[in-house]
Amino acid sequence: MREIVLDTETTGFEPAEGHRIVEIGAVELFNHLPTGRTYHQYLNPERMMPKEAFEVHGLGDDFLRDKPLFKHCAQAFLDFVGDAKLVIHNAAFDMKFLNWELRSHGFPQLPNDQAIDTVMMARRKFPGSPASLDALCRRFGIDNSMREKHGALLDSEILAEVYLELIGGRQPDLVLAPSQAQPQKGSVQAETAWRARPRPEPLSPRITEAEAAAHAAFVAKLGDGAIWLKRG
Repeated sequence: MREIVLDTETTGFEPAEGHRIVEIGAVELFNHLPTGRTYHQYLNPERMMPKEAFEVHGLGDDFLRDKPLFKHCAQAFLDFVGDAKLVIHNAAFDMKFLNWELRSHGFPQLPNDQAIDTVMMARRKFPGSPASLDALCRRFGIDNSMREKHGALLDSEILAEVYLELIGGRQPDLVLAPSQAQPQKGSVQAETAWRARPRPEPLSPRITEAEAAAHAAFVAKLGDGAIWLKRG
């Protein structure tokens, strides 16, 4: 099972009011284990950065001026995501921005049911408790000391740890992830359950011929009802 843990940084709260995405960060999981594949992109929003947003993520006009536009990165982003489930903290916010950008530039939108909202997961699991990313890090003992400001890739990496705790711990099942073959860009790798396979060469018998003969003689004395004579 392939999942993408995702976060965005923006210039504000509403794309309909002219706000835009300035950073996308994403981390790939396969069978709930990080694969090491990530997607990270800074974007030129083609507008000035409001002071309030700069104080949150620290991405200013000078830094973003030479970064690519969303429309030039959209296909690479969609290829990375594929049809994997998107694990997002406050999914409605990020999906709103992503789909606004995709729709505006003629790209297919992401279905809302493709997203898993970890805020909602946390509220169901811990009703009445804070559900912010920082609060969940404190609850689960996850180190977020590097998070001085919001950053999409760092927040995705932290959220991946939080998500694994929300679904039952860092090892929620015993399914082994593939050890080689990284999925192709934009592809969805089929989930494969581990199964024991026959040995290439059978083990040698652990009893001697004399022991086998003694056992056969013992069974012969028990008559036709002996359980050793029955086949399953």
